[in-house]
This record gives sequence, structure tokens and C-alpha cells, in this order.
Amino acid sequence: MKFDFVVIGATGMQGRIVTKDLLKCGYSVLLCGRDESRVKDLLKNKKTSFVHLDIREEDDAKKTLKNSGAKVAINCAEGDWNFKALQIFVDCGVHSIDLGSDIPILKKQLAINGTLKKKGLIHVTGCGSVPGIGDVMLRYAYPKFDSIDKIKVGFAWDSNIKKFVVPFSIQSILEEFTMIAPYLHNGKIEKIKPLDSLETVYHRAIGNQKQMKVGHHPETYTFYEYCKKKGIKNLEFYAGFPDHSMKTILDLLELGFADKKKIDFRGQQISPDEFLTAVLKRLGYPPGYTETENLWVDIEGKGTDGKKKHVLMECVVPPLKGWEDAGCNIDTGMPASIIAQMIFNKVITQPGSYAPEQIVPVEPFFKELRKRKMLVYENGKVIN
Repeated sequence: MKFDFVVIGATGMQGRIVTKDLLKCGYSVLLCGRDESRVKDLLKNKKTSFVHLDIREEDDAKKTLKNSGAKVAINCAEGDWNFKALQIFVDCGVHSIDLGSDIPILKKQLAINGTLKKKGLIHVTGCGSVPGIGDVMLRYAYPKFDSIDKIKVGFAWDSNIKKFVVPFSIQSILEEFTMIAPYLHNGKIEKIKPLDSLETVYHRAIGNQKQMKVGHHPETYTFYEYCKKKGIKNLEFYAGFPDHSMKTILDLLELGFADKKKIDFRGQQISPDEFLTAVLKRLGYPPGYTETENLWVDIEGKGTDGKKKHVLMECVVPPLKGWEDAGCNIDTGMPASIIAQMIFNKVITQPGSYAPEQIVPVEPFFKELRKRKMLVYENGKVIN
């Protein structure tokens, strides 16, 4: 059987969301991952099949991709294997997307833009929530400004039941809390410890919440590159967490679970963060548990009329019936599915390697978000 899409890391949270969304849209999907038991429900669909695959095994990955017949590969693998995966996708002649990379990896992805153009291939990196939805909101607002002075971007979320669940990759969360956060201030790079930047801010549908600057998000690079011609001088990324979630994360940090240094456990070498990731995969949602998220981009500068201008873009992601087991993670997996479909259906046609703000068409993207109950706001007014 030939497939429309290949999903790498299909047995993880985001891979399952992407796959389910593609299947709901009528496409065929080859699921690739390391734990088939986690996708048995999806494999009941006749348009699916499963291959055990670790993206680090290059020969196996290439063989699987070539045999799949797929036009587009979607990389949802845990850990930042995006550049290695992109090289494999290019060698196999398939278009591809991923959910986002740390900035050093991102730069390597964008640097092979010329290679992708020569081969007629498209790659879009950072196709989730932030990065992803936030990037397209920036693309929407960008033409409204003659110059841009300041951009703040981030996320805030909360749940109806105040009990800890894993909101997204626990490894990414621990990095957000511990990695030094660089940000642009008056044209210069400043650095701060995330927890030293805590502040309480109000967000639509969430209310007042603590947020902090974090530094490993690619927007601090791609937004600057996209807006530098308009003179951007200040750029910051913020992560918001409800009190009950933040408390548990801080406890895990204090207990040493963010440590990547391997320890010996009964003759096996394992790092605390890898162990924690494996344990938390078994943690389900309490009955009746739901989440809501606000993804936001706040832009200040001068409008095309020369006057001061302020645009607050927000995407509010409500609980979605039939997706209770995914929480607000739907706003990462679903945009990835949407952008992959745009490539498959030739809505996006320009070969090269891109961040979403460079290439994803705004109107059809926002329209697809609305179909999934995600509302996009400009200064408090719904625009999709």
C-alpha cells in the first residue's frame, strides 16, 4: 500500500494528534515509531499501517520512506533530530515539516535552502503552536506596520481540574525552566534565568497567570530575521504555566529530574530526564479533565500611517470534543497536519527551507484553525 503521508514519532502525543487529524481528513498515513501499543486505536483505520522505526537508524528510515510512496513526511520524533531527519527526507526526495528546533539546529535547516530549491523540495520547520500558529499570526500583522519596535510572543494555559498532567514534552518543559533565556532589549542581546523573570499577566480565556522569559524557542531567531528590515529592537518569548503545574515542575527540578547526565541503575545507563519522560508517558488525564490555551503575539511599532500602532494577536484553543485525551496539545499537532496538507495539495508550492512566517498562507491557515474551533483574535476581535 502506498501512503499520502509518513508520520515519524507517530506513537508520541503529537504524532498521534497529527495522524488522527490526517485520517479525519481522509488521507492515508504510515505510522512510524517505537511503541505500536500506543496507536492500536489508530491502526483500526484501513488507511494506516505501522513500521517500527527510530529516526536515528538512517538506513532503515530511508528504506521505509522510499517504500511508503508518501509525498510528505512529518517529523514528530521526541528530541531534536530535525536536521538529521531533514537530510534523510531530502535524500529520499520527499517534502517535509517538523514541530520546531533549537536555534542552532534551526539555522542548519534553513542554511540548506538552496539544496531544497535545486531538488524541488519544500521543508517548513516549526509547524505547531508556538512556533507555528504564532508565526502565521505575525505574518498576518506584519504588513500593518511601517516599523516594528517590540514583539512579545508566548503561551498561557490552564485546566479545569487543578492536577498535574504533562502539557507537552517534559524534556522541553524542563529546558524552558532551566536554560538561560536570551532576549533582545534595545537592540542588544540580554540574558536572564527564566525563574528570575517571573511576572503575572492577564490572558484571554485564561485569566491572570505567572509567565517567564524562556530562551530555546526558535521565534527569538526567526521573528528577528523576518522583522529586521522594519527595525525591530526588542523581542522576548514567554512561557506561562498555571500554579498547580508550575509547583510540580519546580518539585521535579529540585529532585534532579532535569539532569541529562547518565547514572547507573542495575547495570543500565539512563539519565534522569529520560527516565522521567518514560514514566510520565504512563500518566493519563483525570476523568473530565480539559485544557484551554492562549497563544499570543504582541507587536508594537509605527503603522503605515506613521502613527504608533499596537496589535495583539491571540489564538484561543478550547477543549475539543473527541480529543479529550490530547488536551491543548491539539494546537501543536493540528497545525502540523494543516501545513502538511497544504504542501500535499499544492497550496504551498515554493521549494526551499522555511519558517512558517515566510511561507504559510494566512487566510486558508486561519480558516482551517476555525474548522477545529480555534479562534484567532486581532485586538480582541475574531478574524477567522
